[in-house]
Amino acid sequence: MKTAIVTGSFDPITTGHEDLIRRAAAIFDKVVIVIVANTEKQSGMFCAKDRLLFAEKLAEHLTAEGAGQVEAMLYGGLTSEAAHLAEAKFIVRGIRNASDFDYEYGLANIMKRFDRELETVFIPSAPQLSCVSATYVRELLKYGFSLDGAVPECIAALVRERFERK
Repeated sequence: MKTAIVTGSFDPITTGHEDLIRRAAAIFDKVVIVIVANTEKQSGMFCAKDRLLFAEKLAEHLTAEGAGQVEAMLYGGLTSEAAHLAEAKFIVRGIRNASDFDYEYGLANIMKRFDRELETVFIPSAPQLSCVSATYVRELLKYGFSLDGAVPECIAALVRERFERK
């Protein structure tokens, strides 16, 4: 079974993430969404427990609609260790622009130092989703705008509800 992980802080999951996961599920037998603690990102709008809940709901939705076998997990260590736990040999990364590629290419090379068998697969974003980011979604939430087209429909109400609890 070919298993891949899609890693990120997912604070929160966006339609861009959903598209990436859906496309990865069309390539691999199983895709595991890995919510990671990233010390370089200090966004912190949603706690890890909420972000995992969003990922689990999206995974259930994608699996139920036949997109493929999708699961979710929370992991606070190295990405290579998360891949090992998920029994994955592939890391899928989304690329929105040249800056993303430069950053992700560097990470892929570093990852090879930890696990030579771990392959990074780059999937370019759909053009209409290249401007969607978690930062954009957080701004929509802060100012009370609609999340339509920015957050997967299956979790939009939950994201709004968890935000309003704060």
